[in-house]
Amino acid sequence: MFNAEVFQNPYLPQGASEVNAIMTIGTSGEGVTVAQPHHSLRLFGIICDISGSMGGAKIIAAKDAIVKIIELLPPDTLFFVVTGSSRAKLLVPLVNAIPENKLRAISQVKEISANGGTLMSTWLHTAVGEFNKMPQAICQALLLTDGQNDANDELDLVRVLDAAEGKFQCDCRGVGTDWRVSELQKIAARLLGTTDIIASPDRIADDFQAILTKAMGKTVSDVSLRLWTPVGAKVLFCKQVSPEIVDVTSRAKVVSDRIIEYPTGAWGSNESRDYHFCIQITAGNVGDEMLAGRASLIAKTDGVETKITEAKILATWTEDEAKTAKIDRRVAHYTGQAELAQSIQEGLEARAQGNIEVATVKLGKAVKLAHDSGNEATAKLLRSVVDVEDAAAGTVRIKRTVAKEDEMMLETRSTKTARIQK
Repeated sequence: MFNAEVFQNPYLPQGASEVNAIMTIGTSGEGVTVAQPHHSLRLFGIICDISGSMGGAKIIAAKDAIVKIIELLPPDTLFFVVTGSSRAKLLVPLVNAIPENKLRAISQVKEISANGGTLMSTWLHTAVGEFNKMPQAICQALLLTDGQNDANDELDLVRVLDAAEGKFQCDCRGVGTDWRVSELQKIAARLLGTTDIIASPDRIADDFQAILTKAMGKTVSDVSLRLWTPVGAKVLFCKQVSPEIVDVTSRAKVVSDRIIEYPTGAWGSNESRDYHFCIQITAGNVGDEMLAGRASLIAKTDGVETKITEAKILATWTEDEAKTAKIDRRVAHYTGQAELAQSIQEGLEARAQGNIEVATVKLGKAVKLAHDSGNEATAKLLRSVVDVEDAAAGTVRIKRTVAKEDEMMLETRSTKTARIQK
């Protein structure tokens, strides 16, 4: 059951032209039921780095984790395994997860060894080929790496991501501390997945199983946010702001001159996400009212569209400062969460460059924002890189020595947001 609601403050002072709104979407409780596909299939792809740096404990743990995932796959699921280094190998082509196929796949996984470089474009290209065989399925993947992609692979990776977008969702995981956070975040953002750090090899299996459990819970594969705007209006941005920040502005697909859609990927039961729209319109005079937009949630099943909800985004110009000064609490909260993520990223970058003064200011601001918004998870991560003297004031001291693991965990999880308290 889907339900959705839009929140905003429609009142603007004369001359103002930006309208902000939060759309909250959930799949629990009462709401609109979306028809299930006639042939509901799930396809799960495993993409594993086997470059030379994965040798030793990492490749042993990765192999064990892949074996456990294969064992846990429901029999009505399809799966494949791609291993990657300087080139990709389709270790296990797309097969049904029946016992004999599982046993065959497990025996192949156990023979994996680590060697070679890192060309992620080839890994993803091979995965796209397998997902293209079952376009009607709910397609999910996980990608594990421990290192940085070859710099010469950048253009090919962009081309592969263009081809992969909309074909499947991919959760990316980096094991250890030698990989680059921004690199995996770029892949995950394009493929509507998540990025996280697995600090040590012995945690790979648990993380893999959590990804699999979530993937197997997906029931609706194609849901989009559809936004209508009036003539002359411009969508400045559309961001998922909960459970983590993902800017989907560039993912807009043109439906008509005044309608665009943003993909949200697959959904399972008991999910909740929030999205932030910012629309620039022609400024009005005091007393003017206009429809600044209509936000709809659209599910597509077997080529049939279901409009789950539609809400108006309004603009009313007034001289009443009490009305215009009041920011919708949800808009304010998620604006603060986006500012929190940016402050962390800028603070860590300044620290890496040796600019301790700027790092102190930025990370102090992050501590205050985390404190004010009740984002305790991020506040805890911040305490691993700064000594907090006064959280409410944002007074901190940069720690002289910080474990690389702690720094990367803060960077990786800086985009995870706290939900607004009801």
